[in-house]
Amino acid sequence: MPRLSSAMLACALVCAASSCFAAPPLKEQLSQRTVLNLAAAKRIAQAAEDKARADGLKVAIAIVDEAGRLLHFQRMDGTPNSSVEVSIGKAIHAANYRRDSAFHQKLLEGGNTVVLGLPNALPIEGGVRLLLDEQVIGAIGVSGAQAAQDGVIAQAGADLLRP
Repeated sequence: MPRLSSAMLACALVCAASSCFAAPPLKEQLSQRTVLNLAAAKRIAQAAEDKARADGLKVAIAIVDEAGRLLHFQRMDGTPNSSVEVSIGKAIHAANYRRDSAFHQKLLEGGNTVVLGLPNALPIEGGVRLLLDEQVIGAIGVSGAQAAQDGVIAQAGADLLRP
């Protein structure tokens, strides 16, 4: 019977032992997340529009997914043209930076002008994260009223996700 060298024996033992400690299947290592869908986006936008109507305001409402891509948009009659892009920009800001746009507006108001250098940022209140179990699943952006009013309207939509 052939004899194994001590190096070959050690290698065989390592290989046998490593198979006992093999990593779990890749599928088990993947995380799961909730994805914002169109039906939910429409309900969130409708809640925001209801708040705007109750306050006598006309706004544009944008809902983006977790990656900041537009999922739903609606514009109330009489909303300024500029509010279209601004509402989308506020939503993208909140999704990309994982912070409400008011956070960066406050930094800017405090003299922190570095905020102006953030890529694709729109540090004006009215962009609110859509959170589910502390996870950002998208964002809502509102424009057409004063920034603080836009923020209140956006929050009315985001509040639908609260337990």
